Amino acid sequence: MKMSISSLASTLLFIILSSLVPEPTMGALVQEQPLLLKYHNGSLLKGTITVNIIWYGKFTATQKAIIIDFLQSLSAPHAVEPSATKWWKTTEKYKGGGSTKLVIGKQIVDEKLSLGKSLKNSHIMYLAMKGGFVSGGVNVVLTAKDVYVDGFCMRCGSHGSTRGKTRFAYAWVGNSETQCPGQCAWPFHQPIYGPQGPPLVAPNGDVGVDGMIINLATVLAGTVTNPFNNGYFQGPATAPLEAVSACTGVFGSGSYPGYPGRVLVDKSTGASYNAHGANGRKFLVPGMWDPQTSKCTTLV
Repeated sequence: MKMSISSLASTLLFIILSSLVPEPTMGALVQEQPLLLKYHNGSLLKGTITVNIIWYGKFTATQKAIIIDFLQSLSAPHAVEPSATKWWKTTEKYKGGGSTKLVIGKQIVDEKLSLGKSLKNSHIMYLAMKGGFVSGGVNVVLTAKDVYVDGFCMRCGSHGSTRGKTRFAYAWVGNSETQCPGQCAWPFHQPIYGPQGPPLVAPNGDVGVDGMIINLATVLAGTVTNPFNNGYFQGPATAPLEAVSACTGVFGSGSYPGYPGRVLVDKSTGASYNAHGANGRKFLVPGMWDPQTSKCTTLV
């Protein structure tokens, strides 16, 4: 095939110029950008934090025990490492915060679904107020698997605060076993989108409740470090990235979208976990942003 002089010159010039442009290195391609959660100078929760629970719908005794054990695990003395207690202590590194100890307060049971099976955000606040006002505490509403909450599946849990003189923080988490486990119970269920790797075995044998543990951990960390929407977060205040939500999908080292990372596996059950808890239980807790390193950290 014939090539004109002009074409040949253009080709030679391209080759010469290309040789002068350094190829990008792999390090530059995968360089991790620092994650920064801004402190907005608001109050954080610290000291003894009373957690009042509102059980909305039917939960079995075993399901309640798993969740109660998890909450107690966050302040358990002499915990086996890696522990849920150590995970929770990351919240104490946030400026304006301090040493925290979670204690279980009142438990209110509403099995008969006094507000029906379809709840709005205003209903969640109403239920939270049943726990009463506790300064520096958190009222947590937990909804059963057959209860639909407005926006559920687009979010797996949330937290907020009341207004006025008796202002207090509250949170909500739903059981996604029958509604959207691929979104709210991952990695214990096949994801709806993305890579379809095999799901992990739930450490307590309940996909819905073990998924609730992940989401409860997420909203509790967010509540303590950003209780009144002026603590630590990144982005708009109406849809903030917080202590754990900024690390979505991260459970162990080497994680990437669709892969939770390297976690521990129980040899007898095959269950995946990364934290020891109270009463011999094991849990999978999400990564949390560490303000001292500006990175999402995990226990393993």
